[in-house]
Amino acid sequence: MRLGLTVPQFGPFADPALVPTMTAEAEALGFESLWAGERVHAATDPITPYPGGTMPEQFRRGLDPMLVLALAAHATAHARLGTSTLNAPLHPPIHLARSLAGLDQLSRGRVIAGFGLSWSRDEYDAVAVPWRERGARLDETLDVLAALWADDPVQHSGEFWTISPGDFQPKPAQQHLPIYLGGLSPAALHRIGRRADGWLGVALPPEALRDVLARIDDQARAAGRGPIATALRINAKIQPTPTEAPGTGPVEQLADYLHEVAELGVADAFVDLQLTTSTPAELLDLAAEIRSAFRP
Repeated sequence: MRLGLTVPQFGPFADPALVPTMTAEAEALGFESLWAGERVHAATDPITPYPGGTMPEQFRRGLDPMLVLALAAHATAHARLGTSTLNAPLHPPIHLARSLAGLDQLSRGRVIAGFGLSWSRDEYDAVAVPWRERGARLDETLDVLAALWADDPVQHSGEFWTISPGDFQPKPAQQHLPIYLGGLSPAALHRIGRRADGWLGVALPPEALRDVLARIDDQARAAGRGPIATALRINAKIQPTPTEAPGTGPVEQLADYLHEVAELGVADAFVDLQLTTSTPAELLDLAAEIRSAFRP
């Protein structure tokens, strides 16, 4: 299993000048992928509550995911560059296609496009996209991307977007730019099995994770498709603990969990330390501990 890290972009890390140095150091530490998230709007009094409680204050200050991944592409040579997640219905799909193709060219074919729907109705209102249309818009976005990244001339005619015949260049550097989708609902797992190259997973107990992976595999087989990859997000809330007895601290516990999910066949896992640390040195020190503790 490959181990990745999120790109610094939220809270005290919302400074573009930090991205090149920190992502280059992450790659030097051995992290094999770098991931960026998206917050379009952080409402003071949200219409829909944040999953699991109160939205972290760090999300009230953030950089655009395409900006930080472009900076990371320049600063690194080998790490895959993923979005976890871009909330696809909030964007015109032709803009997504252009940005992702350009990023893939810049990085020489290292992009994973990870899409979700967002939990925030405030974000949909902010960009004038109807909340009730979010699933249908995601489906059509996937159709538009497939059309635009195919051979010219390209065109699309759908419920939400019409693209007249024309040229779309440059195409992504990868012959097939992989698309991962998030979600745990039956509708989301059905869509993943039918249409995605991978699932943007979340850190669940191993048995619960095994069940979700089996359901995705069932959906893929029913659609006549092969296995679906997984990239597992782990929002770590741990601090370095040098006083802990060897093998008992939270970093070791996280490493144990990583080994467990690797045994389930998870291809990629990545750790987000932005809710735990507040300085670049602190984040990179903790990242180094985790990288050293997990050796597949």
